[in-house]
Amino acid sequence: MTRLRFVLGDQLSRDISSLRDLGPGDVVLMAEVDEEATYVRHHQRKIAFLFSAMRHFAAELEADGITVDYLRLDGERRAGSFTQALEDALKRHGPQAVVLTEPGEWRVLEMTKSWEGAFGVPVEVRPDDRFLCSHEDFARLAGTGRTLLMESFYRRMRERTGYLMDADGRPEGGRWNHDADNRESLPKRIPIPVRPVVEPDRTTSEVLSLVAARFGNHFGSLKGFDYPVTRADALRYLDWFAQKALPRFGTYEDAMRQSEPLLFHSHLSALINCGLLNPRECCERAVAAYRQGHAPINAVEGFVRQIIGWREFVRGVYWREMPGYGARNELAADRPLPDFFWTGETGMNCMAQAIRETAANAYAHHIQRLMVLGNFCLLAAIDPREVQEWYLVVYHDAFEWVEMPNVVGMVLYADGGVFATKPYAASGNYINRMSDYCRRCRYDVKQHTGEDACPFNYLYWDFVARHEARLAANRRTDRMVATLHRMAEEKVAAMRGDAAAFLDGLEASGTY
Repeated sequence: MTRLRFVLGDQLSRDISSLRDLGPGDVVLMAEVDEEATYVRHHQRKIAFLFSAMRHFAAELEADGITVDYLRLDGERRAGSFTQALEDALKRHGPQAVVLTEPGEWRVLEMTKSWEGAFGVPVEVRPDDRFLCSHEDFARLAGTGRTLLMESFYRRMRERTGYLMDADGRPEGGRWNHDADNRESLPKRIPIPVRPVVEPDRTTSEVLSLVAARFGNHFGSLKGFDYPVTRADALRYLDWFAQKALPRFGTYEDAMRQSEPLLFHSHLSALINCGLLNPRECCERAVAAYRQGHAPINAVEGFVRQIIGWREFVRGVYWREMPGYGARNELAADRPLPDFFWTGETGMNCMAQAIRETAANAYAHHIQRLMVLGNFCLLAAIDPREVQEWYLVVYHDAFEWVEMPNVVGMVLYADGGVFATKPYAASGNYINRMSDYCRRCRYDVKQHTGEDACPFNYLYWDFVARHEARLAANRRTDRMVATLHRMAEEKVAAMRGDAAAFLDGLEASGTY
């Protein structure tokens, strides 16, 4: 029986469930689809990364003797949508069945549900077991309450996987979570490891030309593209991280430095999310570094937690709360996204740094995303829909399953506490403590009022005042309200006045 195996662009794993039992007459279908590149105006670098990785993966399958029907966006045969790609392939190959692994996004899964009836051929959707926690397991591990606790989920995942657990079933190092050791600011003269450079080969160069011609008006830049796009290069990148960056990753994972977007971060998320790396092998490589005495427990635990804790939890929340999760707006935020999120033209140096580095790299690390860019969106009450679209557009590791819960739940608290137990709001003091951005800013981080005051300061206290009742009822945020009440009324009024003027300026011009 001939079966058509439809492999999507974020399923570039040789052991993906849809490819496990390939028969001699089976055909693998892959397609560069215009609709997927444009339903939001994805970063140029993101499109280039995925198309190049797809073409390399298809070539590797063909080298193994597998028949691949690959539709290039610039080829004679092309498709505007996944549905069209499948319909045309069914006519070409006449298979008795279609097999695919569950798509990572709700809208694509819903699309697949119509295929069997529309085309009269059985469509088998298999679980995506690259993830360590199935939908059914998540329901058991995360609990059934309105608020889900990521820390509890993470501990259960540690027990299930055995990562960093001793023979008696206790966490190695005596603690489940070493986050308290991972909040150091970066010393001035600490050397930053030099990352490997992957020079574009012929395939990648062709893709870069295609993206420049077709999507050159999208956000971002293709300049200096040097990211891994093959399984072999991805493995080398993982090995480099474990050897050179992991030992100091934990201690400085929350730190930021002017013009240093990567520091000690792994930069592996896009490689994992598209399938070039398996999350299990990433965890196992890090744990091996700990066992060999090459990396400390706080670094390895922090990295493992990002994968089996945060990443698995985000995915579980997405599928549990869909559909409709993206429409939630518990804090009634409705301000349009400022234009400077696209240009980087703002006097706030921390924002300018994070936005310009995102434009250059299609990447920013988690503290830039949460405590700089996300923090601003939270304090300024930016519309969650617009923030979601921005995050989905600009990051090369962003797919809806990971972007939406992160923005709706963690960044904006728009789900009212389903994902996070508190809003992640902070004044300029946090950014000053964790970075050198404030030293080069036109605003003074130590001032709370006046035209030279750091906008994060008065926006923070305005946020606390606006949501006083909610924050006072939460034991993790009630101190914020208590501090507000100890301030002089005149100071609070001045800060709220400055916040109103700043936000009015955003709405009037789109920049500040």
